[in-house]
Amino acid sequence: MSGLIGKKIGMTSLYNADGQALACTVIQAGPCVVTQVRSEEKDGYKAIQLGFGEKKEKNSSRPMIGHFKKANTTPKQKLVEFKEFEVEHELGTSLSVQDIFEEGEFVDVVGSAKGRGFQGVVKRHGFGGVGGQTHGQHNRARHPGSIGACSFPSRVFKGIRMGGRMGNNRVKIQNLRILKVIPEQNILVVSGSVPGSKNSFLIIEK
Repeated sequence: MSGLIGKKIGMTSLYNADGQALACTVIQAGPCVVTQVRSEEKDGYKAIQLGFGEKKEKNSSRPMIGHFKKANTTPKQKLVEFKEFEVEHELGTSLSVQDIFEEGEFVDVVGSAKGRGFQGVVKRHGFGGVGGQTHGQHNRARHPGSIGACSFPSRVFKGIRMGGRMGNNRVKIQNLRILKVIPEQNILVVSGSVPGSKNSFLIIEK
C-alpha cells in the first residue's frame, strides 16, 4: 500500500468525453518527505513514514525537532506510515504526486468526517419523531420515545440508538478514479466526494 498525505482543497466538476458533468474533489497531494524508514531488523516490519505540511519549530517538541533534523527537513504537521511501497526510498527523499499516481488509477481516500456535535435521534439515526399529532405535548415532536421496559429487565439494553456525538469519525472512501493529475501544483482530482472539511488532512492510498 503506497500513497501520499494530502489536503482537501474543495469540490468542482469536470466534463467527460460524453459531455457528462462529473462531481470531483480537488486534493493537494504532497510534496511529502520521508521522515523515517522502518526495517525488519530494527522494527520488525517494513514501512516508511511520510511527513506533510509545514509547522513552526516553536510548536514542536524537542524530540520531534531532532526526529525531523535526522531527515534534514523542517517540522511537519502530519505524519503517516505507509507499508509495502513499490520502490524503496531513502531518508529525506521528497515525494510528489507524479511519483506515485497516474490518471485513470483507482485510489482509496481516508479522512475525518465533519464533526456535527451532539445531535438527537432524528438527525443522527433518521427517526421520524412522533409525527404530526402530539396530543397536546408541546416538546415531544423529535424525541426518541420509549427506550426500554419497566420492571423487567429494569435497564436499558446496550446499543439502543439515542442522541449523542455525531461525525468526526475516520472514514475511508474506496475506488475513486483519478481524473486529473497536475504535477506543477501537486494537485490530484478524484471522482466523487471525500470525507472532511476544506483544508483537512487526507491519506490517499494506492
